[in-house]
Amino acid sequence: MGKVGRVLTAVLLAALPGTTATAAATATPHGTAAAATAPAPARWTGSWEAAPSGTAPALPGTAVRNVVHLSAGGTAVRIRIANRLGTAPLRLGAVTVALRRGAGPDAVPGSLRTVTFRGAHAPTVPAGRDLLSDPVPLPVPAAADLLVTVATPTGSGPATYHRTALQTGYLADTGHAADESGAAYTVRTDFWYYVTGVDVLGPATGSVVALGDSLTDGNGSTPDTNHRWPDLLARRLRGHGVLNAGIAGNRLLRDGAGPSALARLDPDALDRAGVRVLIVFEGINDIKGTPVADDPAAFATAYRTLVARARARGIRVVGVTLTPYGGYSAHTAAGEAVRRRVNAFIRTGGAFDAVADADAAVRDPSAPDRIRPGYDPGDHLHFNDTGMGAIADTVARTLARVLRHPGVPASRETQPRS
Repeated sequence: MGKVGRVLTAVLLAALPGTTATAAATATPHGTAAAATAPAPARWTGSWEAAPSGTAPALPGTAVRNVVHLSAGGTAVRIRIANRLGTAPLRLGAVTVALRRGAGPDAVPGSLRTVTFRGAHAPTVPAGRDLLSDPVPLPVPAAADLLVTVATPTGSGPATYHRTALQTGYLADTGHAADESGAAYTVRTDFWYYVTGVDVLGPATGSVVALGDSLTDGNGSTPDTNHRWPDLLARRLRGHGVLNAGIAGNRLLRDGAGPSALARLDPDALDRAGVRVLIVFEGINDIKGTPVADDPAAFATAYRTLVARARARGIRVVGVTLTPYGGYSAHTAAGEAVRRRVNAFIRTGGAFDAVADADAAVRDPSAPDRIRPGYDPGDHLHFNDTGMGAIADTVARTLARVLRHPGVPASRETQPRS
């Protein structure tokens, strides 16, 4: 772990709401870490998330083996299954969880567990609802891959899914949900079906949630490598959960690809286990979408609403400036002007506990309405793996600063860079 990660780990343990001095290392006057006086207590913390983004046709008679990449580890897991966007009750045939072996659909021998929901092996999830499983004893290390297999014996209406998984999943007949071998899983999918969260029981101090659009969802990064910026942030926050609540095409102000950020704030962010910090990186789709959102005051009102709702739950909020999109097909001079005015509010409006200036970190110094060529996957909007790393670094530094100096106003803590 680098210097930023070590500092941030100590700071988060000491400063996040709900932690205790005995659960954290404390800083000596010389800046070294003193040993904790007692081990951190085990608690439930969100370790992985995929926010529901829409629906796909149901898959009757199918077992879907979803591959999910944890951030924090623990001694037990809970699985969240979503029928939130469905229109009919979802009948589950079986749900299993296992550690992934290698790079395919095989489970580590001896790790596969059957998941129950209030004691039931085959529950029904009402339309419009999520269902959280009973605790499943299964030791999982940080950064582990899990196989969460969901079997649906019959059609149950539209399937709630996450479209931009950037992670290969696998399909087999419904009777193979409890197979450790992946031999039956011969069909591949690019979506996450039904599973929308994994919690772990362990020593993690809490989790941070990244609420955003395709820039957070990972578009532009390399599939099957976990190079979305929240994944990279998790590597810098060892021992903490990082939840990716990004949805490609999502908007701040109105529904589009998935419910708006305002509409989905509670189920996708505030209601998740152990949340301590909310990171808001959303708004560019409102500026470049149809109809266009061109009133910066509407953005300011929305951001203030998000912050107020989070603070009411004891959650601190980091705002992220909107990054350039010059050269993208929907870019206009008018939209660029709105983006700059919105960023001025994010930086200096005082709404957030801190600001991560992603715009300053990724813009091309010679053409500030564009992202740096080395961060551009070619569409002039999203980020390649290197650009994702730059966003993760920027967010990590901001988290470290605000938690080290919790009393400093956001506007003083995050002066924009030229």
